[in-house]
Order: sequence, then structure tokens, then C-alpha cells
Amino acid sequence: MKTKDEVILEIRGESIGVITDLSSTEEKFQNLTLRPILKFQNDLFIEVFKNYALKQKGTFYTLTPEKKMVYIENAIQRDIKFRNSLKGIVIGMFTISEYKEYILNSSNINKRMMNLLIERLKSQIQLFE
Repeated sequence: MKTKDEVILEIRGESIGVITDLSSTEEKFQNLTLRPILKFQNDLFIEVFKNYALKQKGTFYTLTPEKKMVYIENAIQRDIKFRNSLKGIVIGMFTISEYKEYILNSSNINKRMMNLLIERLKSQIQLFE
């Protein structure tokens, strides 16, 4: 029987992005862990954001595309409860060893995680119509 960590790694898929000997620890973590998780959880992130936007009086849906981009960025950067919820969706897909690596440098990894998620949501803005 497979361990939970083996199953997590299997369902997430391969790393995304280039990893070289010159890659920093954070860059390796980003490409080996964060990017595959964000890709795997993409549909959930879309639904979570839609729900967030509706609960915020739906003003997001009245904005121009440019202002929607700013709204996405502000929502993730400024709403701490929402950001923590998104982080939980990602961290829940970590293996034990990834979590141990994460807690050593959580501040920098959190910044990378949220920046990647912001860019991912912005690039799919057409799905929020």
C-alpha cells in the first residue's frame, strides 16, 4: 500500500519549470512543489475566487478587465483571511518533507506562492465572467 506522501506526489504530477544546479532552494521548491500544486488545484482556486468575489457584494463582476486584475491582486495581498485560506489549499497538498522544507523559509515561499497564484488567476480572468 502506498503512503500518503507517495499518493500526493503521484497525483500532482511532474515538476514544472527548469531546475538547474544554479537554482536557489526557493526556486527548486517553486518548480518541484508549488507549480504542480497550483496546476492540480486550479479548478478549486477558480471556484474559491468566484465565491470570494460574490461574497464581496459582486463588485468584481462590474469592473473593467484592467480593474479586475488589480482586484485579484488586492484581494490576495490585502485580505489576510482569504490569503490564509488559499495558503491552506496549497499546504494541504505538501508531503511531510515538503512541509518541513516550507517551515524553514515560509515567508519567502509564501510570497512566491501568492505571486504565482495571482498570475495564474489573472491569466484566466475570462473564466470569471
